[in-house]
Amino acid sequence: MPGFLKEFFNRNGTLMGSIMLGLVLFWVVGLIILPQLSMLDFSFRPNLPPPEIGGPKDVYTLENYKYLIYGPEGGSQDYNAVDLKVFFRTLVAAVCVTVFNLLFCYPIAYYLGQSKGNHIRIFALMLIIPYWINEILRAFALRIIFGESGVLNTILVGSGIFDTPFDFIRNDIALYAGLGYAYILLMIFPMYNVIESLDGNQIEAARDLGAPWWRIHWRVVIPYAKPGISSGCTMVFMLSAGALAAPQILGGPSSLWFTQLIYQQFNDNSDWPQGAAYAIVLLVTCILLVLAVMRLFKVNMGDIGK
Repeated sequence: MPGFLKEFFNRNGTLMGSIMLGLVLFWVVGLIILPQLSMLDFSFRPNLPPPEIGGPKDVYTLENYKYLIYGPEGGSQDYNAVDLKVFFRTLVAAVCVTVFNLLFCYPIAYYLGQSKGNHIRIFALMLIIPYWINEILRAFALRIIFGESGVLNTILVGSGIFDTPFDFIRNDIALYAGLGYAYILLMIFPMYNVIESLDGNQIEAARDLGAPWWRIHWRVVIPYAKPGISSGCTMVFMLSAGALAAPQILGGPSSLWFTQLIYQQFNDNSDWPQGAAYAIVLLVTCILLVLAVMRLFKVNMGDIGK
């Protein structure tokens, strides 16, 4: 038995450890691995009516993946410009949301991690309370705020900053703000959890040596907080790329998200194999991008798991 399992069973007992391990295995295998394998199998199947499923025409094919690149046979273009544009725009937007959240949340996480006193608990509770509300309701609330007759436009027009209401919805500002707000806690708390354990004497020593504030963060705090930063960026990027509620509610007519294409394939077109292929492409691409960035910044899975 591996050493970490022995330690786990010694700490929790054989019975309780077995129950906990069984629940985790059920969650991982039954609710993650098996559904993904089923989705992968679907992605290589043709879209057939129910009576023909399992028949001679039900063979493995790459047509669903080719459709993303080349589009329908006999189309007017050599490649599927619409879907590819939506795919890459979704990835770029997810990166932008991740970078924005990192820049916005890092000072908050640093303040929470290095400050002492009961007011920190109150501040953390104020961050958490809005997330007691359902994500869809929060998205509709943001749509009311960013709408042409919403609270923000009322303030901007009333104060004379804008002559006419600005369309935050059609310009995707509401969408980016909604995605950033939806996952802000997933960026703050992993960084806070690491920065809280940073010895303040290291920061004081850097100050005594004459290091400016930006060098202290760049050479002391950020390298120490790398596990939290890696974990937060990974979760925010993956969830932003796979978001559906926020793009549906806050996105404008020109801000189609790739997950919306997947939803259309499953529900509107009843083309489950095509939707499964699109979902697998998005999942694999996001995983590869995360692994490439981890390698670029010399971060390993152990850092993220801390």
